[in-house]
Amino acid sequence: MKTREIYEGPALFSYGFRPFFLFAGVFAVVVIPIWWLVWRGDVSISGHLASTDWHIHEMIFGYGAAVVAGFLFTAVPNWTGRMPTRGWPLVVLLALWLAGRASVAGLLPVGPVGAAIIDQMFLLAVAAMMAREIVAGRNWKNLKVLVPVSLLWGANILFHVEALTQGVSDIGRRLGIALLIFLITLIGGRIVPSFTRNWLAQRRPERLPVAFNRFDGVCILIGAAALVSWAIAPFHTASVLAGGAAALLHLMRLLRWRGLATWQSPLLLMLHVAYLMVPLGFLSIGAGAAGLVGPVVSAHVLGIGSVVGMTLAVMMRATMGHTGRPLVAGPWLTSAFALICGATLARVAGQNVVLGGLNGVDLSAVLWTLAFFAYLCRTGPWLLSPKIGRKAASKS
Repeated sequence: MKTREIYEGPALFSYGFRPFFLFAGVFAVVVIPIWWLVWRGDVSISGHLASTDWHIHEMIFGYGAAVVAGFLFTAVPNWTGRMPTRGWPLVVLLALWLAGRASVAGLLPVGPVGAAIIDQMFLLAVAAMMAREIVAGRNWKNLKVLVPVSLLWGANILFHVEALTQGVSDIGRRLGIALLIFLITLIGGRIVPSFTRNWLAQRRPERLPVAFNRFDGVCILIGAAALVSWAIAPFHTASVLAGGAAALLHLMRLLRWRGLATWQSPLLLMLHVAYLMVPLGFLSIGAGAAGLVGPVVSAHVLGIGSVVGMTLAVMMRATMGHTGRPLVAGPWLTSAFALICGATLARVAGQNVVLGGLNGVDLSAVLWTLAFFAYLCRTGPWLLSPKIGRKAASKS
């Protein structure tokens, strides 16, 4: 059982989601414009990673790892019944994350090996602190969440090893994206239908989302096989078959959650749209392995559309819920999600499309930056201020 404790420190470090959701947003606003300038050849990064590797690494193990940490340190207290991690432990974790970003960018005089060592410490600390809380709370069933988090830590190490020994990362970059997608199929596959069921139940619909059953387990396993195949052998026939099968199964899974019935709730609809990018990503894996689309398509459908789309929607909802705000997206947050969807389409189109003098890569960077600017304008003050009184009745 939770014991009553008085926390008198800054609101930013009163709960795990606050610092990591805030800094993930700030990082997203800053890093993509920098990457755009790097891509154009206007600036260079002095770190040990090649410029493309730096971009991919920071999206996965910078932005992605921060959101995963914020979500898990908010969810674990609900799983274990223990008090949330707060105060100095969160300050130290945030400092480790920031040190990783600085070292990988070459801003710390530690050398390539030193940068790799510093960078991997954040996910290692997250996994260790999660394990301590789950074991102390005797919440054994959620120990399985440690597996993908630990694998993500291992993927980060592999990324650095490949970069140090081969000059560029190969398997590590796809494995990092694959593990984030796996977490979406595992955790998102429970929260999306759960939130939808709760919302629809208030409106007495004819049908509710189908509860988690063996079919979901099959979807997760086939999806995992497709992700592993893509990470290891992206152009093998196995990736064609597994990607196609996973696309069909996960589309069927999504349709069972009654997403179309949530059109009056943008906050819920976002989750369904973000999950739609999972089967589309699997389809692009199969198409890429068959030579029908370029390899960047699957990376960006999964990386921007699914990972960023889902994490942005979850950050919005969790921030509103845990700071006492009503679960109503409003124009700012709805626009932020729509801009990320646009950024996905633009990046997939790439340099083949020009609009207003901007090609798809340029346009994607602009839309991305505007999306996270809108997110920060709306949620930033909430993340920095104490929780307000009892939350108003949910409208969305």
